[in-house]
Amino acid sequence: MRLVLFRHAKSSRPYGIADHDRPLSKSGRRASKQMGKYMAEERLTPDQAIVSTASRTQETWYLARLGFKGEIVCRSDKRAYDASADTLLEIIRETPNEVRNLIVVGHNPGLWDLGLQLISDAKSRDHARLQRNLPTAGLVVVDFNVETWKELSTHTGKLQLFATPNLIGR
Repeated sequence: MRLVLFRHAKSSRPYGIADHDRPLSKSGRRASKQMGKYMAEERLTPDQAIVSTASRTQETWYLARLGFKGEIVCRSDKRAYDASADTLLEIIRETPNEVRNLIVVGHNPGLWDLGLQLISDAKSRDHARLQRNLPTAGLVVVDFNVETWKELSTHTGKLQLFATPNLIGR
């Protein structure tokens, strides 16, 4: 099974707007499209997306989704907003087993913590970069040798890719 953790793109901070309702900045909209196109080119097409209900995550997924062809089931989950790694793992474990490629669009620090907790191989250059930060619009791709999402646990995944708009250089 493959799990893609996708941090929302850069957001703006308009005065008087609640954190949950913050929109993407101009550069965030550009990065969302860029990363969607990159994921499609790298054949990282998910079967399903779990997306935080925050405006910036919804907008990130909407714009990234434009890079893919075909249907992708999207599940908005309010629990994913500002969730801890443990809460995110609980949400992921609820995924039906026929979903083999799952993307979670969410927030730091929970998404970043989860990525670090799930990875078993700690010697790659991508892992060293990930340990420093999961920047906005960053992707963490982790593969698991399991049959069900319920089996996911710490240090059982293999980091396949760590990508950011700056690293892919578009």
